[in-house]
Amino acid sequence: MTEAKILVVDDNPLNIELVSDLLDANGFRVYSAQSGEEGIRMARELLPQLVLMDVSLPGMDGVSATKELKADPVTRSIKVVGLTAHALKDEETSALNKYFDGYLSKPFNTRTFIDTIKRLIETGK
Repeated sequence: MTEAKILVVDDNPLNIELVSDLLDANGFRVYSAQSGEEGIRMARELLPQLVLMDVSLPGMDGVSATKELKADPVTRSIKVVGLTAHALKDEETSALNKYFDGYLSKPFNTRTFIDTIKRLIETGK
């Protein structure tokens, strides 16, 4: 499982730092982008095993960026997990499940985060 490439797309540098530190300490190769547009470009270049995509990005939001990744034959098989700090209603959860391969609520449990990431890479769920 080590050496899997993970792209973190988040506009908050502190979130990127926390996630990157956790992933890096567990043997993942971590890349980051701070906008949806940059995330799409990097996903096309890197072809990571997983993209952790903030749902609420300024400009192109995470849902729009994910739709673009899933529409592109080059990137459609990349697993994309939405990250959200908002409490979700049932209809919002359904909408996220329509576009993302999964989602994590922020703040996430740092003790179980790596196991969750490994499971997402292996099974997509």
